[in-house]
Amino acid sequence: MPRDRASAGQETADEAAERGGGRLTVSALLARVRPAAAPADAGPAAGRVAAGAAAGGEAARLAEIIAAEAAGLLPGGAMGPDTDFFDAGGTSVDAVTLVAGLARDFGLELSLDDVFADARPRSLAARALSTDGSAPQALPVPAHGPRAAAGTGTDADLDLILADLARADGLPWARRPEAAPPRRVLLTGATGFLGGHMLLDLLRHSDAHVFCLVRAADEDEGTARLGAALKRFSLPWSGEIRRRVTVLPGDLRLPRLGLADERWDGLAGELDSVVSVGAAVDFLRGYPSLRQSNVIGPLTLAELAATGRPKPLHHVSSIAVFNEIGIESMGEDDPVAHIDGLVAGYDKSKWAAEAALRRAREHGLVVTLLRPGGIGGHTRTGASNPQDLSSGMMSVFSRFRTVPAFRHLNAAPVEWVSRVAVAAICEPDAWGYNYHLSGTPSSLADVVHDMKLGGMNVRVQDWDAWRRDVIARLRDEPVAELDFLARVLESPTAVKLCEATLMGPAATAERTEAFVAAQDLPASTRYGMQEQLKTFERLAGDGLARLPDRTDQPYLWFPETMRGSLGRSGGPADTPCTASFTLSIVSMYQLVKERRVDVRGELSCALLHPEPLVVEEGDVWVRPQEGIPLEHGVHHPLLRYRLRLRDAEGGTWWLEGRKSAHARRDLWRQTRALTVELGREGEPASLAGEIVVPSDSYVRDQVDGIRVDPRLSGQEKRLAKLSWLAWFGLEIGRGLLGPFARVGADLLDLRRHPTLTERKR
Repeated sequence: MPRDRASAGQETADEAAERGGGRLTVSALLARVRPAAAPADAGPAAGRVAAGAAAGGEAARLAEIIAAEAAGLLPGGAMGPDTDFFDAGGTSVDAVTLVAGLARDFGLELSLDDVFADARPRSLAARALSTDGSAPQALPVPAHGPRAAAGTGTDADLDLILADLARADGLPWARRPEAAPPRRVLLTGATGFLGGHMLLDLLRHSDAHVFCLVRAADEDEGTARLGAALKRFSLPWSGEIRRRVTVLPGDLRLPRLGLADERWDGLAGELDSVVSVGAAVDFLRGYPSLRQSNVIGPLTLAELAATGRPKPLHHVSSIAVFNEIGIESMGEDDPVAHIDGLVAGYDKSKWAAEAALRRAREHGLVVTLLRPGGIGGHTRTGASNPQDLSSGMMSVFSRFRTVPAFRHLNAAPVEWVSRVAVAAICEPDAWGYNYHLSGTPSSLADVVHDMKLGGMNVRVQDWDAWRRDVIARLRDEPVAELDFLARVLESPTAVKLCEATLMGPAATAERTEAFVAAQDLPASTRYGMQEQLKTFERLAGDGLARLPDRTDQPYLWFPETMRGSLGRSGGPADTPCTASFTLSIVSMYQLVKERRVDVRGELSCALLHPEPLVVEEGDVWVRPQEGIPLEHGVHHPLLRYRLRLRDAEGGTWWLEGRKSAHARRDLWRQTRALTVELGREGEPASLAGEIVVPSDSYVRDQVDGIRVDPRLSGQEKRLAKLSWLAWFGLEIGRGLLGPFARVGADLLDLRRHPTLTERKR
């Protein structure tokens, strides 16, 4: 190529990159940093040397470009070509930004799956070069392992897994530890959802002092980070807790946990138990990106447990080790999946960690494997981990009112998982076995039934149809906290993980059940709607889930007909008025939490409009303000109506109505009479009066006329009707009792100087 044309091409590429909108090929990008070609008079050998040097240097130079771009997204602002982007502090959102930035600024066509598979700049550079037409035939292989840069291929992952398993053979031989409850415990993952709960349970149910490994620059930063994490999960962080906790600034991914040799040696002789909870939980990242946290980290903890004083290692694994499509059983001692049957990097990393620790058992190390399933929210506080796959699924179930056809959900609330895990850690007879902390499985019918009773009538879809529908809806209605789930459902690898999870058999836990019974711990129960209620409330408050509302199909409804008269405010009420309402609820949750009933229907009165006014939106509050009396204790509110109505011309009206209890003998009429005020939207009341439910229609409509969702069974319908009548009758009874109780109290008041209110009364 003539020199002037080459210079022009170089300038064009430079200008395109500076503008940020150019679509450079990898070749054009590398041309900007590639050394000049060998002189024309150089011999063939020199040309071959130059070509080889260029081939060997292209990946390194491109890796530097990618590392520089990634560094701008990291907290520390620095990153090497062999550093994993996620291990350096990058998040899934940062990965999206990185891919977009490389495409926008440099024209590098990398997919998000490429980054999740292996997030080291050198590996990403090799991937980019392998897809470019001018890529060299041979690419440099990183020193981390054979064929590790090749991406997500099964062979590359297997090579890395075999290399990692070989590390277990170098562990020290260990003697059996003393069979006594632990007094000094090392805990990793205390800033996580399960780890934080386990920290509190260790402090509550043992006398142990806990050393918490926290990723931080110093102890003060680590203490602040631990405290913030516990508060985020509604856990206490008091002076008593801080007195029994020592924060160790370190890193699970580093050799010797990033601790100084003196600190490592001191812990080896001081600790009597090691608890491995910390892990990278990401269903999109590949094995090369997860291995440092999920495999090498547990092996480092195994080394610490086997060094110095003998101590057991309690490792929190996952039932994901069974995530092979077609697996027949998931018992505590059943064979786990074949490694070549696992597709997701997370599943492979948990499998490899277990395999390595089983080899450690052969070295004499006492290893307890604790396998949770889905970890649900706390049944009392509602605290949850929104990034947990089970929590994300439940949020989407309630948000879109659809569920995929699945076999079982193996999930349990976090407080039960934590309590059983800590009990096994503190009981020497329980050490060295496998335990399933997955609770009582829920079937598809169980989930549909639970959500139906909770007022969330869901539609069951085929797995592929449900996945496409959820992706489209999350794209149309983006929710930042559910973005991870959308990416999971879009990733072919992660989709296979979901399929294996949802279509697998129910996990069994005979040993865990026997241990729970022997320790007198709470037995596992199905993680149903009642147990998830607080979590749903919290997720709904954060905008993730959607609780039952007036747009859902009613769970129970009945008619209410009223007749009476209205008049101008301050004048006689002499114009006939009729109301035909339908009162409904979407779930008993609506009654218990809001004490509110939805209203639809019509109101007819010639003073308002020749045509009936339609109720656009209406609410009835049962015993509002807890029945606190109004007007000096004379009127005790029973029901409060608030309606928004629209006339035939489109005009809007408001209606406020009250049913009140008084200390009089006409109790039957008090429960039926509604005192109302009406006015145009934005204006004061212009009409007032009273409308009453006829005595001959009350029982016919509001008892015998109750209708229930036809999709419920006959027994469920009867239960729904009885529950409503019992709840409503109790509330009205309490409201009617109030004024008579006050009169009785006044009659018994023997004070010499009654108040003006009492004299009037």
